[in-house]
Amino acid sequence: MSTLAVVETLVALVVLLGLVGVVVPVLPGSLAVGGAILVWAAYVGTTTAWVVLAVAVVLLAAGQVAMYLVPGRRLRAAGVPGRTLVLGAALGVVGFFVIPVVGLFVGFLGGVYLSELARVGSSRAWPSTVHALEAAGLSMLIELTACLLAASTWVAGVVLT
Repeated sequence: MSTLAVVETLVALVVLLGLVGVVVPVLPGSLAVGGAILVWAAYVGTTTAWVVLAVAVVLLAAGQVAMYLVPGRRLRAAGVPGRTLVLGAALGVVGFFVIPVVGLFVGFLGGVYLSELARVGSSRAWPSTVHALEAAGLSMLIELTACLLAASTWVAGVVLT
């Protein structure tokens, strides 16, 4: 097996790990995908490789911007304040360490619900929590789409080089 094949195999594994990292928030998804493509471009060193890297970075950066702007706009329209998400994130971090695997999601859900319960009462707390969960899911979907597009760009670059 040539050195290039080994590098491409390792990069593919890290890209795959990055894609999993988008869904499992423990791993840095976009960062892993972008970093792996950077390593590949540096190793290959052709103009095509650097163009592939540039396109992948633009896709990942656009995904990062969109994953905060789009859900944030929807949450503001639904009347869910930023402090609710901050509390949800904080309890999500606590939940991550307390309950293996699902603690992040349970903590986020509980934090958002408790914050909204204190803010608007029991009748409107659950609908606000659902809006926050939908926004978190949309954010994850946007990042996953950006990572998949960057990974597809890399695959095309491997085929072209």
